[in-house]
Amino acid sequence: MIECMTAMIKINKKRMRGLFTVPLLSILVGSATAQEKKLEALNVAYTSATPTRSPLWIAKEVGLFEKYGIDAKLIYIRAGSPSISALVSGDMHVSSDPAAAAAIAAARGAPIVVVGTYGLASYRLVAHPAIGSIRNLKGRSIGSVRPGSGPDALLHRFLPKLGLVPGRDVTILPTGIAESNKRIIGMLQGNFDATLASWDNIVQLEITGQKVNVLADPTEFGVRTSVSDLTSTRQVVRDRRAAMKAFFRAFVEAISLGKKDRELAFRIFRKYLRVDDTTLLASMHRNYLGTIPIKPYPLDDALEADIEYLSQSLVPELKGKHASDYIDASVIREIENENFFARLER
Repeated sequence: MIECMTAMIKINKKRMRGLFTVPLLSILVGSATAQEKKLEALNVAYTSATPTRSPLWIAKEVGLFEKYGIDAKLIYIRAGSPSISALVSGDMHVSSDPAAAAAIAAARGAPIVVVGTYGLASYRLVAHPAIGSIRNLKGRSIGSVRPGSGPDALLHRFLPKLGLVPGRDVTILPTGIAESNKRIIGMLQGNFDATLASWDNIVQLEITGQKVNVLADPTEFGVRTSVSDLTSTRQVVRDRRAAMKAFFRAFVEAISLGKKDRELAFRIFRKYLRVDDTTLLASMHRNYLGTIPIKPYPLDDALEADIEYLSQSLVPELKGKHASDYIDASVIREIENENFFARLER
């Protein structure tokens, strides 16, 4: 009897060894496969720390870039010449630049192309508390950034809709200040009378008990402009196709996650923007992340309008040019044709 039990134990030990061998081999093979599957490096520049950039941060924090096979490094670079130069040199593969800035650079010979968008800007025309209406702006000054910048182009397109001709009825003052919250400070200090501000700027002022007069919303007058866009070079779009498709899959899934999961979005805002006020967090989620399109195709109508304005005097190289000359939406179109958006919405 004892001999029989001993034999059974020996048999069971052999079976147990066999049972553990297969999973162990699977783990080892899986580990080797993961090591062999090297992530493709992609350098992604962002040019401001605003809620608009949240899809990049969500994709990074949740591991979506790795999920789709890329090692995306997010690098802060100042907007304008520095970010454009980084693309041209090949140091960056994707950047967050205004489409108009990309078109200007391309018209002057840079191989830059607009490949996506963060959506429409949520700008409002705001004024010093002493100015109660649009007609009170006559003879006053409006703080912009610099000639040819996004806010500057928007003001030149928008003000005539309000019956105000720049240079005749109002003065557009270049401040060199890209951050709208800092322009508001300058306005409240009396340096100029009005400016363009984002919606969360207005919410922040309300939280702190400060007041400005919100005079108009450009979109209500049919004046559209992008808050920011995604740019690359024609060479990267052509030669790094798989990496670009992976980038947009991660970017789009991050938009979807952020829209659906407010707590995730709030955690990202808290970490990257150092914001903790729930009213402001909700505003950022609603007015920024909430407005980024799931299909982030470049806004050709907004760029077309910017080109028309810029070509009149500021950038003669844009004369006769159109948005289609500077847009390449083929990567987004390709992942849509592969039913990526449809699968994401299931």
